[in-house]
Amino acid sequence: MFYLTLFICFISSILITPLVKKLAFKIGATDKPNQRKVHQKVMPRLGGVAIYLSFVIGLLILRPDEPFALAIVVGSLIIVITGVLDDMMELSAKIKLAGQLAAALVVVLWGGVHVEFINLPFGGVLNFGFLSVPLTILWIVGITNAINLIDGLDGLAAGVSSIALISISGMAIIMGDGYVVAVASIVLASTLGFLFYNFHPAKIFMGDTGALFLGYMISVLSLLGFKNITLISLIVPVIILGVPISDTFFAIIRRFVNKQPLSAPDKSHLHHCLLRLGYSHRQTVLMIYAMAAFFGLAAVVFSQATLWGAILLIAGLLIIIEFFAEKIGLMGKNYKPLLKFMRGLK
Repeated sequence: MFYLTLFICFISSILITPLVKKLAFKIGATDKPNQRKVHQKVMPRLGGVAIYLSFVIGLLILRPDEPFALAIVVGSLIIVITGVLDDMMELSAKIKLAGQLAAALVVVLWGGVHVEFINLPFGGVLNFGFLSVPLTILWIVGITNAINLIDGLDGLAAGVSSIALISISGMAIIMGDGYVVAVASIVLASTLGFLFYNFHPAKIFMGDTGALFLGYMISVLSLLGFKNITLISLIVPVIILGVPISDTFFAIIRRFVNKQPLSAPDKSHLHHCLLRLGYSHRQTVLMIYAMAAFFGLAAVVFSQATLWGAILLIAGLLIIIEFFAEKIGLMGKNYKPLLKFMRGLK
């Protein structure tokens, strides 16, 4: 029944997406080309509706049950409504944030999904106490926006999200969490069906409806799979989401250094930098897929490593991220402290 449900979700997404495309044109949910965007013609967005409807079909068939299941569904509905309204009329950053906070609050306060403590590697327990709720909300909103930020090329957010969902499902299988495996797999199958139309050259964009929904689901599922265990297991979802998190981190630093508001758009994200280096649209997307897969594999290795092995792996990953960011100019052409240090050693 499980595999049949995933097949139904995949086929549903393939069948629903063309209908959503027609709807997007009818209601004006389109993306017009401008200086900051890569595409050259008016494109329908709202593709996330197809992913979401396929996801709901999967839930109705499989009915994965946990005390927080209904809260997650209600939260997902709030985030999808926010995304649909934004795809139709381009909401302000404050209203979008309000929708994300509302969805997060439903899951955290009603569903009771929050990280209360972590076991420290050298002994002892770190209790978050009253910070448990705000930290969990920050995680959900942060990851939701991270997925939204990388949604800049055909198939990019859908592919990176799919790789993250595969990694989360794999880790949930190792940890024996059936609910996370079921829900992550349903979202994955629904996203892969949509990717059929979204990979370059895209026929439809997922829009904020899709990016916010995928970000929300990935953030919540990663919490469910790895909460209340150890510091090591808490770092696992951070590694799995290494591509969107690092891109968002460098974007925040870049805007802070340039004294720009956090919501200010720019053309210095990971995919923009790779395109500027001369890679094609398709090559750029496939390279970022490979990076996401690398982080997913690193997360699995990390989860099985000894304490010192895990520390060395984290140090290695941070150096690789910094080196790559400087090499492609993610922080600007003049920001190259690591490369300058390495040249100094030579």
